[in-house]
Amino acid sequence: MDAFLKWFFAFMTAMLDGVWQIISNFFLGFVQIFNFPFYFNQIATYKADFGFIGWVLAVLSFILTYAIWGGLIFIIILLIRKYIRFRRTLVGNEDLLEEIADLHRDVLKLTQEKERILAMKVGAGGLNMEELQQLMASNGEGGAAGASNDENGEGGEPANDGKRFFRLSAVDEKYTFYTPPTYDRTMSLAEICEDLRNFACSKAKLYYDIRTIRLMFAGLASTKMILLQGISGTGKTSLPYIMGKYFKNDATIASVQPSWRDRTELFGYFNEFTKKFNETEVLRRIYESSYTDDINIIVLDEMNIARVEYYFAEMLSVLEMPDPSEWRIELVPAAWPNDPKKLIDGKLQIPQNVWYIGTANNDDSTFAVSDKVYDRALTINLDSKGLPFDAPVTEAKNISYSYVDELYQKAIEQHPVTDEMIEKIGQLDLYVIEKFRVAFGNRIMKQLKLFVPVYIACGGTELDGIDYILATKVYRKFEGLNLSLIRDEIKGLILYMDNLFGKGEMKECIAYLQRLQKMY
Repeated sequence: MDAFLKWFFAFMTAMLDGVWQIISNFFLGFVQIFNFPFYFNQIATYKADFGFIGWVLAVLSFILTYAIWGGLIFIIILLIRKYIRFRRTLVGNEDLLEEIADLHRDVLKLTQEKERILAMKVGAGGLNMEELQQLMASNGEGGAAGASNDENGEGGEPANDGKRFFRLSAVDEKYTFYTPPTYDRTMSLAEICEDLRNFACSKAKLYYDIRTIRLMFAGLASTKMILLQGISGTGKTSLPYIMGKYFKNDATIASVQPSWRDRTELFGYFNEFTKKFNETEVLRRIYESSYTDDINIIVLDEMNIARVEYYFAEMLSVLEMPDPSEWRIELVPAAWPNDPKKLIDGKLQIPQNVWYIGTANNDDSTFAVSDKVYDRALTINLDSKGLPFDAPVTEAKNISYSYVDELYQKAIEQHPVTDEMIEKIGQLDLYVIEKFRVAFGNRIMKQLKLFVPVYIACGGTELDGIDYILATKVYRKFEGLNLSLIRDEIKGLILYMDNLFGKGEMKECIAYLQRLQKMY
């Protein structure tokens, strides 16, 4: 054993000398550490006094020592390989960044070419020949210079033309010599509803129940946002589309994408690279609406395929402001000299003659619409296809927003919700609070007092209008309750409504509550 210890001491001394040699002389150190002839001669000096245990320990010491060295070398090789891969990735990313920069420049050139074509189309539609030539010249020969200044400008200064909102500026040009059409001011709300239904049937073979049309117009009077929901194929998108055709001002249809996360998907954003604002069709439509007295409809198709409260949150808040003059959305933080005429200090004024109509499917591919959206919107359920009917050939009409708004105000004055109904609704409110801990709220009552009079003017009845508002605004909140615990309370609520409004009169509410009962 003493011989083994003496050998082990000599062996480790030689090994540590090799480590020190690596520090002082890398190559000679490795030569000494892996100098196997030297170690064999060294062990031969002590082997005569080794016993069995000494030989076993010597072999194990030799093997373990070089296993440790082998492990260290393996780890060093792995680290070197990872570093090499990292450097290759870094170099590859730099190459990709250069390619992206090249693509940005190509996109900029294509965008400028598209803008020139758009300017020519706009000019051809609304400008005289001299103005058209000036517009083509400013966007032709000056286009390349403008792009160069955009890329090389300092401190975010505008290009030569100074137009970062090209599409909105084109709208300004379009309405330079605008002459408004002659609007029809002879029809009542009931006649407009019937006329629109006949127009949809005769021109597009779209069949809608007259009640659906009345709900739509009454909803437009009570809120700026309508939510059409139901199964596919019931005409949710077609209804606002055909309304745009009827009013001779096509609806703007924005197809919502699952990736929509914020308002930039709806309004666009300022591109710091090109110094241009990426304008969406929705933004252009809202801006153009301020130039006319037309009825404008913006459709958010499949609006709940992304979370509505993400990309539409700011608009929901703006539309709730009591003073319409405060309906403004900031697009850019500061104004440039040649910004569009109606863009004040970088803020867009939301006109009153625009309505937002969303379509929603309730299935596994969509998100649930939140209470925040339901409370602010008027929901119309399209659960069945319309039955075909014969209608006279009906032409589109020039009907202004101002005239429809006058009809709304007239209806509110002539058909206010009666005191008797207000009292009954108050009693029902107290009952629902006591039994279900659900309240109507001021917003719902405000919408009800706007919706019901217009619904009456469109040809409906007061009780039918109240019935619909209660079903879609109040009882819809029951879905968030534990239905298994309130089944008996729902039976009592139906009996209470029968006693309050008449047996079976609240058809929409009763049908909805009975559906909730069947769910458990």
